[in-house]
Amino acid sequence: MSDIKKYSYICTRNRKETEIMALNTNKNVKLYYSIREVAQQFGINESTLRYWETEFPDLKPKTVGQNVRQYTQKDIDQISVIYNLVKVRGFKLSAARKMMHQNRQGVDRSADVLSTLTAVRDELKELKHQLDQIV
Repeated sequence: MSDIKKYSYICTRNRKETEIMALNTNKNVKLYYSIREVAQQFGINESTLRYWETEFPDLKPKTVGQNVRQYTQKDIDQISVIYNLVKVRGFKLSAARKMMHQNRQGVDRSADVLSTLTAVRDELKELKHQLDQIV
């Protein structure tokens, strides 16, 4: 099916065309995450996330009620890039902001490569542990 047909399709009934929306079968996907969930995911304080919102103008989570922040997956991806630049690679906030502004695609790619390498490293460590158990 094409990309458009993944989400909706046309049904002909009694010579009338009606659009029927496909159901979201993946119930494990959340649309919004709390600041606590995001902070725990990255192992940082909630205040760090709030400060990064002031330092990086593109990072603007949705706020509801009494300034309760709701982060989307796009926000979390952006936090991941900021985390990679600041916490992993050791950039200062101003340098990270400048890097994101000048070379956003390169920063995104390097963050993706780093996360892939980290996952491979963890998998190799697990395999080594299993091999050590056998021997």
